[in-house]
Amino acid sequence: MDVLRTPDERFEGLAEWPYAPRYHTVTDADGTDLRIHYVDEGPRDGAPVLLLHGEPSWAFLYRKIIGGLAARGRRAIAPDLIGFGRSDKPASRSDYTFERHVAWMSQWLTDLNLTGLTLFCQDWGGLIGLRLVAAFPERFEGVIVSNTGLPVGTGATEGFQAWLNFSQNAPELPIGLLLNGGSQRDLSTAEIAAYDAPFPDDRCKEGARQFPALVPVTPEHASVAENKRAWEVLERFDKPFLTAFSDGDPITRGGEAVFQGRVPGTRGQPHVTLKGGHFVQEDSPDEIVELLDAMIARRG
Repeated sequence: MDVLRTPDERFEGLAEWPYAPRYHTVTDADGTDLRIHYVDEGPRDGAPVLLLHGEPSWAFLYRKIIGGLAARGRRAIAPDLIGFGRSDKPASRSDYTFERHVAWMSQWLTDLNLTGLTLFCQDWGGLIGLRLVAAFPERFEGVIVSNTGLPVGTGATEGFQAWLNFSQNAPELPIGLLLNGGSQRDLSTAEIAAYDAPFPDDRCKEGARQFPALVPVTPEHASVAENKRAWEVLERFDKPFLTAFSDGDPITRGGEAVFQGRVPGTRGQPHVTLKGGHFVQEDSPDEIVELLDAMIARRG
């Protein structure tokens, strides 16, 4: 596997990003070593919160939430998925598969021996994060899902189909502008530049190109069977499980219903609809901090 690494200088002086980089190396089944970047802020003995981003963002998406959680005495852990942010980037689209991503993040999670986690996940952070919950339910004490799903080949929304068509056919993927377009507020020039930072050229965008095509929205997609098995675990998951979808995301609109209907941990939870677009972290960061802090506080 040919692996690319974004130069460190691309991340120097980013707006609202005071966090020190941390790294952990995982090994692919083919023997390739891959470096995963993550942020780990707040007191070591604070209740740990795992923040998983999706496509085509990176941990920068959680910058305000990281700071807000740390200020409340919580430990905020935000990794970059392989292919994004400061994490290594396989150079070939064929190197990116759903199951590989689950394996890489599973290795990262278990190597760091993270336990007692409250998960917040959005977009592909949910597809991968919910697979982690299903594989290691004992490591998670609560889950908040936003603008995400765990598809099993039963179709896609019109919003997702439009995004899939664009992502596969557009001659260029303007990452920062995509984040701006998927947020209800207008991002600043500095914020857009920070989302562009991980991608100095198109060779680094192979993961961003491939991810939409990996979402298992047809029966023929890979990972349908694995996701169905994950749902069998989630249908027994009775720890707190809250939905916090946004009111302005055409890609995942209505997606909270399947969780509320199938996951026992959703019963009696204070589900909310947040203000925002697809990238709700940009539009409602303070509300997300409050939701996470309150979920932890309810556990005592």
